[in-house]
Amino acid sequence: MKLHELKPTPGSRHERNRVGRGMATGNGKTSGRGHKGQKARSGGGVRPGFEGGQNPLYRRLPKRGFNNPTRKEYAVVSLDTLNRFEARY
Repeated sequence: MKLHELKPTPGSRHERNRVGRGMATGNGKTSGRGHKGQKARSGGGVRPGFEGGQNPLYRRLPKRGFNNPTRKEYAVVSLDTLNRFEARY
């Protein structure tokens, strides 16, 4: 196989979807955004972490002294400690 013979796996590359190019494309008129609403406007949408008016997670959690119940605890092992054992090859 040579460099000029390389091709991507079939199905791994997709052609870019050009919106607003006629009704026959399936993405004409509203360009796949639906009718009206916040997400249909230019620059519309919600900020990251927004939960529709519900108090968001980053405001519900305490800002200090929070203990994660599912945290992973790691044991620190230094190389000096491991060097006490004999090496068996």
